Formats: sequence, structure tokens, C-alpha cells
Amino acid sequence: MPQSDHPHVIRSIAVTTSDVVAALEIQTTSNRDAVLRITPPFNGRMRARLHVAQAGEYTDTPEPIHISPEGLVTADAPSYPQAVDTEDELRADPELSYSVERHHEYHAERVRDWREALPAYIRETVTLETPEGRQTVTVKPLVGDL
Repeated sequence: MPQSDHPHVIRSIAVTTSDVVAALEIQTTSNRDAVLRITPPFNGRMRARLHVAQAGEYTDTPEPIHISPEGLVTADAPSYPQAVDTEDELRADPELSYSVERHHEYHAERVRDWREALPAYIRETVTLETPEGRQTVTVKPLVGDL
């Protein structure tokens, strides 16, 4: 498959479901900018990998393509469980008494459930923003860490 400096040759991207989940979790729980990155040279089938973006890190051209993790999941994807919300849920359960330890366990369980559910919401296509314009490509989710 011929390689190119131009991203217009990309037809599909492969991404591990764990990278999508991790990028969304980083975006939600920190002030870091986690993306899925496609690095040149480009060809028809590319791999997008988890990357925590840094300002001014690229001086070469062509630059890698960064995909926001939010753009890889459908609009109805579940939101990351916030600690304040899981505390409210736990306190509202009449069969449980609240404790910090119970809240920690409950919150960790809800985060695990979110991580397990999220891959089902990965889109079939995504629109890439490139210097040459917008282009829609197929998304091929890969299960697990590769």
C-alpha cells in the first residue's frame, strides 16, 4: 500500500477500545488533552493510538492527526461517573448506609461498569480534520490492548 504525506489517502483507522476508554477518562478526570493520534506517513489503513498532546510538540510536516476521543463515541454514550453523583446515588439507596469506604467501592464499581460499557458506543465512522479539509473514514475497533 503506497504511503503519502497527505492524509486524504486514509480510508480507515484501527483503534483499541482500551485507548478510546483511557482517552475519555483522561479528558474527564484531568486537565490533560488526551487524543487518538495518527502519525505519518499515511496510507489507506492507519492505526490511531492514545496520546497526551503537548503544546508545540510538532515542528515537522506533515503533522500527526489528532482525533478527540469524544468524536469516536456516539452521542448517547454514557458519561463518566462523577464522584459527587455516585455519592448521591449511594446516599439515596434506602438499603445501604453511607460510609467513605462504601462510596469508594461503589464509585470504583460504577467506573468499571462505564469502562466495560463504553466500547459498544464507538462510532462506525469519524470525520478527520486535516490541513486538506474534512474527511470521513471508517473506524475499526480492536478489543483490548495491542
